[in-house]
Amino acid sequence: MDWWIWVILAVVLVIIEMLTLDLVLLMIAGGALAAALASGLAVDNFLVQALIWAITSLLLLVTLRRWMLDRLRAKGALPETNVQGFVGKPAHTLTEVTMTSGRVKFHGEVWTARTTQGAVSPDQPVTVVAIDGATAVIEPLA
Repeated sequence: MDWWIWVILAVVLVIIEMLTLDLVLLMIAGGALAAALASGLAVDNFLVQALIWAITSLLLLVTLRRWMLDRLRAKGALPETNVQGFVGKPAHTLTEVTMTSGRVKFHGEVWTARTTQGAVSPDQPVTVVAIDGATAVIEPLA
């Protein structure tokens, strides 16, 4: 396969990566660039190029992706999504919340809740400190 086809594949993967921000396609694009380099250095066998692509992509996924994600999270450039994005948000107790049961409302939804220690009476402002399955773990505001 010609080297420029690998480069086009890498560019397409990088463009799609910009929409997903998961860093998986970026690592696969790196593998495609390695295959393009091999093709440019006179490796004409497609199977060898594909093997270089697969091995490089796998190595990048295993090593570089974790490091990049940790760095982006440390800088605050990669916000948490889904339920992990709820941690640190304010909530309001609907019932008494104990270490085993209770109900809170946050983010427009009613959640089962529990505290890390003690009990919180109804109609109190609290903070979500963790999500444990479908239960919000809360602490009273200081």
